[in-house]
Amino acid sequence: MIYLDNAATSFKKPEAVYEEVMKCMREYGANPGRGGHSLSIRASMEIMKVREKLGWFFNIKDPMRICFTKNATEALNIGISGYLKEGDHVITTSMEHNSVIRPLNTLKRDRKVEFDVIDCNQFGEIDLDDIKKAIKPNTKLLVSTLSSNVNGIIMPVKEMGSLASESGIYFLLDASQGAGSIRIDVEEMHIDMMAFPGHKGLLGPQGTGGIYIRDGLKLSPIIFGGTGSHSEIVFQPEMLPDNMESGTLNTPGIIGLGAGIGYIEEAGIDNIKARKHELVKTLHEGAEEIGCVKIYSKNDPKSNSGIVAMNFNGIDSTEVSYVLDKVYNIATRAGLHCSLMAHQTLGTVKSGIVRFSPGPFNTLDEIDITLNALREISNSI
Repeated sequence: MIYLDNAATSFKKPEAVYEEVMKCMREYGANPGRGGHSLSIRASMEIMKVREKLGWFFNIKDPMRICFTKNATEALNIGISGYLKEGDHVITTSMEHNSVIRPLNTLKRDRKVEFDVIDCNQFGEIDLDDIKKAIKPNTKLLVSTLSSNVNGIIMPVKEMGSLASESGIYFLLDASQGAGSIRIDVEEMHIDMMAFPGHKGLLGPQGTGGIYIRDGLKLSPIIFGGTGSHSEIVFQPEMLPDNMESGTLNTPGIIGLGAGIGYIEEAGIDNIKARKHELVKTLHEGAEEIGCVKIYSKNDPKSNSGIVAMNFNGIDSTEVSYVLDKVYNIATRAGLHCSLMAHQTLGTVKSGIVRFSPGPFNTLDEIDITLNALREISNSI
């Protein structure tokens, strides 16, 4: 199969990811932090190495401010629900995933939290002046995606972080799309909280992710329970990461995530970004030549994290994706991509979008085959 659904989860993974996951399960798959024996201690030490590797990767000075989660969705819920209180006001964008919008709507209903959605243009680009105008005395949080999961548009994260910092509000970044091929520096970008998945651009296994919480920012956990520490107290330990890490961690997955980060370090994040853009550029330019295709992504590495979003005029996206899968053995994603507001912004609520998202292990030959399939589909319409 030609796999072009890396925005959902990266596939295939670097060989080292498979090897390290299996090594962990075979050699030291004990429970980290839940025992004084050598295997438990080794598991804890190996997880700590991954925290440190992530700290270096994102320029997080204290790796203990990184809390592991099972995905970015859980991390976003921690950042949003763990921080906001009744009467608080939030600013977000019209390109956000349901992992942001659903928690905000739930807090609006249950805690009387207010939020404003800043409309983006037809490509999902945002005007910083619109954010400035939306700031109120009770604004506590700015939430933005790094890059849209629908069309790949990259947000001006550094400028948004600076604006939030100057305005005395916290900035929560959803790095689900782009982490692993876009450089993220939490200090330079004034990021106070960041949710990230392990299984997408970071090339780790599914069931991994995390949240970074800036020093001095206190959140309430959304899950309580055993942390392997301070078992004598009846409330959740206050220190990070224990405060946010109740229950047994996905040790093999976290180790695999560390191997994914290692691959990116070795290959070079700029090289990975350039490789993805080469694939996107070829697909974008080839699709532009097909008369009945409409493209919703930009063909610019500064504006696109690695997605070509398109439709055949008058054809539902799910039909096209189905044909690509069943006839041509090409994996894509169709529909609304868990992001209704983004589709409202792009004007594709009725049709959805066919999303092509190459990864670092795709080839130009695979893109050529995909373009030939799209031409055949066009000729059959």
